[in-house]
Amino acid sequence: MRSLYGVRHPISDPQVRITGTTRRLRMLPPGVSSHGSARADPILRTRATCRGGDPNASVTSMNSTGSIPADAFSLRSPYGRRAIGLSVAAAVGGFLFGFDSSVINGAVDSISQDFALNDVITGFVVAIALLGCAVGAIIAGNLSDRWGRLRVMFLGAIMFFVSSIGAGLAFSAWDLALWRVVGGLGIGIASVVAPAYIAEIAPRQIRGGLASLQQLAITLGIFAALLSDALLANSAGGADNVLWFGLEAWRWMFLVGVIPSAVYGILSFTLPESPRYLIAKGRYDQAREIFARLVPPADLDHTIRDLQTAIETDRKNAGVSLRGPVLGLQRIVWVGIILSVFQQFVGINVIFYYSTSLWQSVGFDESDSFTISVVTSITNVLVTLVAIFLVDRVGRKPILLTGSVMMAVSLGLMAISFVFSETDAEGAVTLPAPWGPIALVAANVFVVGFGASWGPLVWVLLGEIFPSRIRGKALGVAAGAQWIANFLITISFPAMSSWSLPLTYGMYAAFAALSFFYVLFRIPETKGMDIEQTETLFLRKDAKTAS
Repeated sequence: MRSLYGVRHPISDPQVRITGTTRRLRMLPPGVSSHGSARADPILRTRATCRGGDPNASVTSMNSTGSIPADAFSLRSPYGRRAIGLSVAAAVGGFLFGFDSSVINGAVDSISQDFALNDVITGFVVAIALLGCAVGAIIAGNLSDRWGRLRVMFLGAIMFFVSSIGAGLAFSAWDLALWRVVGGLGIGIASVVAPAYIAEIAPRQIRGGLASLQQLAITLGIFAALLSDALLANSAGGADNVLWFGLEAWRWMFLVGVIPSAVYGILSFTLPESPRYLIAKGRYDQAREIFARLVPPADLDHTIRDLQTAIETDRKNAGVSLRGPVLGLQRIVWVGIILSVFQQFVGINVIFYYSTSLWQSVGFDESDSFTISVVTSITNVLVTLVAIFLVDRVGRKPILLTGSVMMAVSLGLMAISFVFSETDAEGAVTLPAPWGPIALVAANVFVVGFGASWGPLVWVLLGEIFPSRIRGKALGVAAGAQWIANFLITISFPAMSSWSLPLTYGMYAAFAALSFFYVLFRIPETKGMDIEQTETLFLRKDAKTAS
């Protein structure tokens, strides 16, 4: 860490010594709103009281005194840039997830033909990695608390590296499925550790944008996978043709995965460890050295002291269970599970797992199908950038509601389009004009709606809504539910699409419509709030519902 951050930064600013004095906590008067204040959270009251004696004082008003620059945490400030740099490096784990999710897109037909698989087994081979992801997500929290974030990142990189080689050299469907599970374990681990690491080093003023980098990395991984699939297939004259060293192009699609996995493994040796983990292990000097590069000097002692308080609280609540009155779980845990399930039940991964096969089945040739898939992935990247720009400006809820409407309408149009599909004498399926172009446009509108809303913002909300006492466990459960929902959609699509594409896309449209009403009535806005504060919104909402 010294090689990355340079020399230690001694704390000599007199403001730090002043703000480090201890003051008696003062409770807020009844009726004071908790939004933007420190109500109901002793950690936030400590921070506010130490800064000037008023727990209602906001960061903005305190900035006006000159203690901390008003733009200290903007994306243009040194502190913001450093946080972005660390977040981008950690988000490479999301890139691996996106790459692994979509690399099989260009190989599905070849795998099915080479190994003589039916629709059910094909769906199983594609989806089996997601079960590994679910297990990896569930165990990641305990592993990272025990070994540290960086060691667990390295473990995920190793597993994905081995999986890429094994899948590329697979000799049967079951052999391929095994390596897919190994890779899934690594991706599941990365899917939890990366956003947790980002949340632990990100200032709250830009936390939403930095947390969204995880989804941006996923979309870039999807794009890289589909682009490499297209380039390899075109170079060989088809995914099933031999390319290099006697191996077919579809095998090289998997082998390319060794490159991003190696990059992720190398980064795990160059990133600083999470300051939260270091403090939890008693390594205060190292944590201070890292935080000195991420927060202004006047706020350094407060940041460390608040984190120490939060860690002690977590230790006291280590035995706290997720069990509650709603079907055996706490209400807030179900909120995370339902958000995760809706994110997958709209069918987004059908586009990224099966789009090449889908477009070929309705009349496009293989080359055009690869091109369409690449264009769709580029669209996904661009709209995710839009989401990152808007999330801390517009807020979470309005973006989610808009995305739900766009997804429901576009999926409904796709369902209607496939009603008019035709089968010729040779068994080839086509979409007559104007339904072919309509389906193509609708699919990309769907990707726009998802990529600008539910894709990145669910990850943001999952990092915000859980109380600190259960955050690690609840995140693991919600992420596990997301992988299981993804598995169910992925494994069912080949059989369902063979039966009825209109019904399949109609079902996805119904889930998109339901997601609108769930967000409208059950999800409060969390924009600009301290991460410890957001739980109070859900507690108040439950209290209102009960009354």
